[in-house]
Amino acid sequence: MNKVELEAKVDTLNDEINFLRTLYEEELKELQSKVSDTSVVLSMDNSRSLNLDGIIAEVKAQYEEIANRSRAEAEACYQTKFDTLQAQAGKHGDDLRHTRNEIAELNRAVQRLQAEIDSNKNQRAKLEAAIARPR
Repeated sequence: MNKVELEAKVDTLNDEINFLRTLYEEELKELQSKVSDTSVVLSMDNSRSLNLDGIIAEVKAQYEEIANRSRAEAEACYQTKFDTLQAQAGKHGDDLRHTRNEIAELNRAVQRLQAEIDSNKNQRAKLEAAIARPR
């Protein structure tokens, strides 16, 4: 395609756009005139009476049910946490007793070894004194 053909095509498309725009505006004006001629009559029947006490009681009952359910869920959650913490406390208590027993055993072993060291020092001193005596 050359430039002249493309320009002709652009002109054709512009003419079509202008035609469609004019058509749209005319249809819009026609619809607006039809709508402005239309009137709506609305009537409401307010003869029924609202039972506000019943509605308030129903809403209150719903909120109480929700509150009871939430309270039960919270209590169950806290009971579970309490049980878990109680089990952990028992385990830590057992671990503490075990550690104290190990410390007591180690202290006894240290005392026993200290007594052996003292005994060996005394025996060494006696042997050194025996060696040092003139014969």
